[in-house]
Amino acid sequence: MRGGYTETRKKMSIEIDITTGDSGWRAAKPLLTSVWPPDGVKSLPQDHIAFAPPDLRVTIDLDWDTVCHVGITRRTGTWNGRKVIIGGIGSVATREDVRGRGYATLAINAAIHTLTEERGTDFGMLFCEPHHAAFYEKLGWQTFNGTVYAEQSGGRTPFTALSPYVFKIKRLLREGTIDLCGLPW
Repeated sequence: MRGGYTETRKKMSIEIDITTGDSGWRAAKPLLTSVWPPDGVKSLPQDHIAFAPPDLRVTIDLDWDTVCHVGITRRTGTWNGRKVIIGGIGSVATREDVRGRGYATLAINAAIHTLTEERGTDFGMLFCEPHHAAFYEKLGWQTFNGTVYAEQSGGRTPFTALSPYVFKIKRLLREGTIDLCGLPW
């Protein structure tokens, strides 16, 4: 007893899972829908963009409830015409009531660790809105100052709706032309 009241501490269970994209969708869908409700997405600059589904999902569960998600998309693309293996990071989402506790950092680090341990990925790449840039820069992501191409309904097109960031796994490519050779993530 301290200060006239009894203090009880509840133990929290935190679990990090890495699942295939399809099998992890059931756990991720309620979180992603709450962070990006369909009506709210229509007001975002990227609402018209088709995105690739992730190959893998990193989820963080707090007391058996998914509170954070990071999608991983592996892609063979090109940099200045040379074949590269890109580890795409996307759909980063944390439930609003638990933001600021480090869950997104933990999930992104788990995604990068996964890509690094696979030993086939040349670099990580993500796309974000400008107001999220400082968060990713704090984690070691750097701006990509070149041109990025992606597939959309009209074919191959410059991808300018979101800011590109890169992360060194085997190499750090900060300039030039990257072709995602598919949909962005």
